[in-house]
Amino acid sequence: MDPEDQQQQHHNDSTDPHQQWKFSQCFGDKGDIENITEADVISTVEFDHTGNYLATGDKGGRVVLFERNETKKGCEYRFHTEFQSHDAEFDYLKSLEIEEKINKIKWCKRQNRAHFLLSTNDKTIKLWKVYDKAIKVVAENNLSDAHSNKARSLMSVDNLRLPRMTLHDTITAATPRRIYANAHTYHINSISVNSDNETYISADDLRINLWNLGIADQSFNIVDIKPANMEELTEVITAAEFHPISCNLFMYSSSKGTIKLADMRENALCDQYAKQFEETMDPAQHSFFTEITSSISDVRFAYDGRYIVSRDYMSVKIWDVNMEREPVKTISIHEHIRDKLCDTYENDAIFDKFEVVFSGDGKSVMTGSYNNNFMIYPNAVDPNADETEIILQADKSAFKSKKVGVPTSMGSGLMKNRRTQSPGRSGISMMRRDVEYETIDFKKNILHLSWHPHENSIAIAATNNLFVFSTL
Repeated sequence: MDPEDQQQQHHNDSTDPHQQWKFSQCFGDKGDIENITEADVISTVEFDHTGNYLATGDKGGRVVLFERNETKKGCEYRFHTEFQSHDAEFDYLKSLEIEEKINKIKWCKRQNRAHFLLSTNDKTIKLWKVYDKAIKVVAENNLSDAHSNKARSLMSVDNLRLPRMTLHDTITAATPRRIYANAHTYHINSISVNSDNETYISADDLRINLWNLGIADQSFNIVDIKPANMEELTEVITAAEFHPISCNLFMYSSSKGTIKLADMRENALCDQYAKQFEETMDPAQHSFFTEITSSISDVRFAYDGRYIVSRDYMSVKIWDVNMEREPVKTISIHEHIRDKLCDTYENDAIFDKFEVVFSGDGKSVMTGSYNNNFMIYPNAVDPNADETEIILQADKSAFKSKKVGVPTSMGSGLMKNRRTQSPGRSGISMMRRDVEYETIDFKKNILHLSWHPHENSIAIAATNNLFVFSTL
């Protein structure tokens, strides 16, 4: 079976919503959350285009790579390498401290035996080359015979010889090939590599820049929403991503809950968008928190570019690229804390930026919540499919009991009618999201996650731990 057939087979497998998800493995210290350091908290996680490698970045500026363990059945990874990507800096002109925290990691498609990936903190983007480096040592040279009679004849040119090197060891090395700096005034929230594999975009609160991967000292500003008077500022850019197939298209989301699709062929400055995806809200439903909860924290294209998924604090919305007026489906996430938004505002939980991702076949979506819970919605892009939800938990209880998740009816599009089964019944344990506000642990929030591009395997960042779940 050739790779394309294997990939299609993986996609066919991932369309089955009735497969059981189970815990596969965990990396990191599974101890008490109170005893970990801030630098160890994982801030981004990303599979590469093959799914054979997995990268994480943390608040300490480190990047850790894992590789598929082919000797094991199912989906298991092993440590590959680790390197310090960013260090804390201080901007003396603005008296501003720049954190070393890795905001995003994006893999470049592999062209040779080396891996290339982009990593960014608030201000600086770096292109890293990760490769196997051979360490050689001198095995033989002119001094090797220094204690023999041959040493006396070295004065003759005929007796001189070149040193001979032999392989001592092979290590995995990481070197920064490009450093893209000084192009963003505000904090970088997104980077996205184009399908042409030559360019990428980086977005901050007010601007989006276009870069060539081979040119580090020059970028082109393609979106600028900064008003002449900053007091007139009404929205900021929250996320941006290139179309997966059409290299001229990209989209960006805003704090107003809108998604704008732009075409770089129309203008050098893409302030005029080609399409805008926005759902009109009944003014009677507006509240003090509406502006905050409607802000989109993440937006992604499906792998074929047909659908868009967005995540705000209260919901996940799936859009058809050909239909701007309303989403194909809206999935409520935090309906059980709607009456407690005042409390989430006071403890800053309402500002948590949850990510959302498509499955490899573009039919299912996944996002996170609190109490280390995350949810999978099988066949979410199909408006006629049954509304089902799989809730799993990325914590030490999942690590110990190897709990599994199965689809459960959502009921009326909300998180209702969820069944909880004990491990003694058919060996299945469905983890229900707590509906009691007092039992919610807001420190245990699943913000960062990634879905394998070709199979039902997912990586979840839970504080300082990396969990892998799979149906394999």
